[in-house]
This record gives sequence, C-alpha cells and structure tokens, in this order.
Amino acid sequence: MKTETLEPVETAASAATSAMPQDQKHSGDFLPSGLHIENILVPLDFTEMSLKSLRYAVPFAKKFGAKLTLVHVVEAPAHAVDVSFPALVSSDKFAAIKEQLDEMIPPELSVETTVRQNVPISGILEVAQEINADLIITTTHGYTGLAQLFKGATVNNIVNRAPCPVLVVRES
Repeated sequence: MKTETLEPVETAASAATSAMPQDQKHSGDFLPSGLHIENILVPLDFTEMSLKSLRYAVPFAKKFGAKLTLVHVVEAPAHAVDVSFPALVSSDKFAAIKEQLDEMIPPELSVETTVRQNVPISGILEVAQEINADLIITTTHGYTGLAQLFKGATVNNIVNRAPCPVLVVRES
C-alpha cells in the first residue's frame, strides 16, 4: 500500500498569518497595527441585551487602555416641542439613572457616565461627537418586520451616521 504525503495548501488566512510580524503570529492579535482606540462609547438602555454590549466593551477597553463612556438616553416625551426644555424629565430621575450607570463601572477601567434627554439616535451621536469616540459598541435586539422598522432603526441609524466605527453585538 502506497502512502502519499500531501503538501499543505496555503489559504488566505495562512498567507495573512505568514505575512504577519513574528510577535503577532501566536498572540491571536489580528488587529491592524495602526489601530488606536482611546474612547469607546457604550449606549445602554438597561435591558439584558444592551448590557451584553458592556461585556464586549470591557475587554476592548482593557486591550487598548481606552476610556469607556456609558450613555443612557432618556427619550423626550412625544408631545415635547423642544427636547432641550429642562422640565421634561426630573433631576431626580436623571440622578437615579446616573447612579444606576455608575454602579456598572468596572473598577479597573477609566469610565465616564452620562445621561441625556433626546431622541436616542441623536443623543448617542451627540455624545460620540463630544467625546471624539473611536468606537461605539452597541447591540441589536434582532427585530424583524414592523418591530425592525420602528425599534431596529436606532442601530441602523447609528451605524449609518456614526463618526466612527460601530461594533454591533447581535442577540444569540
């Protein structure tokens, strides 16, 4: 019986690995060498799904030594003409939300929290501009049909209008 030895076939992945500097080949670090992340924005609505984005953001922040900014946007009432009108949401409610965000802060990271009153998309994008975000990590609830039209539009708009890359964590 004849035994043949097959030569390994170079795939795109193995070609990419062989082209990497030696110190990156075994580290599992396949990030572009010029990638620099200082500020990561994490929008939270306190649902279990949105908290999943925080679980993704923490390792990113540790890896890059980045600062996390947690933001919660209180949606302005539909009847409000001017969302900047300060009496729409009480200062007690803002303080309670800020306290809830502060409790989520991992102790080993640089983290800021902010609460805004606005349309969620606008509030998130506003904070991203203010902090000069390098990355937004958010979640999608996996809506389809009409729910996607009304609820899923937030993530789609963030992806399309963000001033930086967006990592969207899917429900699984």
